Amino acid sequence: MISDLFTTAVLIGILHSGIRLATPYLLAALGETVSQRSGVLDLGVDGVMLMGAFAAFFTVFKTDNLWLGVAAALVVGALMGLLMAIISVTFQAEQGISGIGLYLFGLGLSSLLFRVLIGSVEGVNGFRDIQIPVLSNIPILGQIFFNHNILVYLAYLMVPALWFLFDKTTLGLKVRAVGQNPEAADSLGVSVNRVRYFGVIFGAAMAGLAGASLSIGTLNVFQDNMTNGLGFIAVALVYFGGWRPLGVLLGSLLFATVNALQLWVQVKGIPIPSDLAVMLPYLLTIIVLIFAASQIKQPAALNKPFERSG
Repeated sequence: MISDLFTTAVLIGILHSGIRLATPYLLAALGETVSQRSGVLDLGVDGVMLMGAFAAFFTVFKTDNLWLGVAAALVVGALMGLLMAIISVTFQAEQGISGIGLYLFGLGLSSLLFRVLIGSVEGVNGFRDIQIPVLSNIPILGQIFFNHNILVYLAYLMVPALWFLFDKTTLGLKVRAVGQNPEAADSLGVSVNRVRYFGVIFGAAMAGLAGASLSIGTLNVFQDNMTNGLGFIAVALVYFGGWRPLGVLLGSLLFATVNALQLWVQVKGIPIPSDLAVMLPYLLTIIVLIFAASQIKQPAALNKPFERSG
């Protein structure tokens, strides 16, 4: 019965799951925010996440060292970002098509490497939940917010870190200037291409970390196309959040909590068609984006190549 969803234990479970499930969305979307604020639309996020997930999983599978797995995901993500930057910034290829190409490359290569190097679905010992002293003992709130693995905490700490980057640092000012008016930034001596390289590479490294949060932080396995389009949702969340870290956080939590709700609906056997339940978070994303579209003002130079005049 639907009333089963409104018990204290289930509500705590839904909110706790929402916090955890938001992690890969949040990491990937925050990284994509930096890339887009610099003027580069990277639709290859999902492919980068797959490569990061595989790199992290394979490293842990072979070494049993979780932090080496995280490092591998960051490095592989950054290399994928470098490839995207070369194609879209240096050679000025159409960014949307380049991103889709990067996605297909990551999808195919991760699948190939998985079959060649591992061959079957295996498990690893991923990051364990950490109960934060004192805070985890707070009734209800402690169970929801302060009993997660280190990658979850890291993802949420990135929100104030990126707010500080954008609003309080010279680098953040350069990123915003390049994404808004690259000609003016160039006239002031800012290297537009260098800033865009930073934005794309940083964003892809974050996507790689998002993949690692799946393969060694949540599921502790790797399988073909395990992101299942998650990277494209992350791109949508950047628009939902208005290119601001706090907005991206709220969008990630909303989507992940609805996703957690549909999982609990299935667990509790509530008589709602399973296909409809699975559709709920995606349907919500579409509805929110439709209503938010009129309020969104994207970076003026997003998806526009830059050429120095003269």
